[in-house]
Amino acid sequence: MKTKKATFGAGCFWHVEETFRKLKGVVDTTVGYMGGNIKNPTYEQVCTDKTGYVEVVQIEYDPDEIDYESLLDTFWAIHDPTQLNRQVHDIGTQYRSIIFYHDTCQKNTAIKSKSEQEKKNKKRIVTEISKATMFYKAEEYHQRYLEKRGTFSCNI
Repeated sequence: MKTKKATFGAGCFWHVEETFRKLKGVVDTTVGYMGGNIKNPTYEQVCTDKTGYVEVVQIEYDPDEIDYESLLDTFWAIHDPTQLNRQVHDIGTQYRSIIFYHDTCQKNTAIKSKSEQEKKNKKRIVTEISKATMFYKAEEYHQRYLEKRGTFSCNI
């Protein structure tokens, strides 16, 4: 089986990971940080809003079982891409809506998908589309956080 990677930021990475992890064709999920300006960031550093990093989920998927378009459909469905630097109660640049593409095909597909979302929702989508950079795995206690606690949501 040849797998591919997809990386998304859509608010707090716990809920995002839990949603993608359950999709048929997703082989693995890892939460971490991407898009910033220091090496080996910690959660505490990312939360300062000064590093440029985004909380992301890096997805390893089998393209014979699930395509990138389906991953994008899930991405759009699980957050509000019209909110700048926030999702519900989570506020800060680390929670911004972003698609990190790993190749030209993903880039073009993401651009087309974003345009379709704007037409469908009739609202400006603030989601960034950027080339994937170095991915830093988040601390172990963040990995499969909700699954470890037997819950599926971050909501209080």
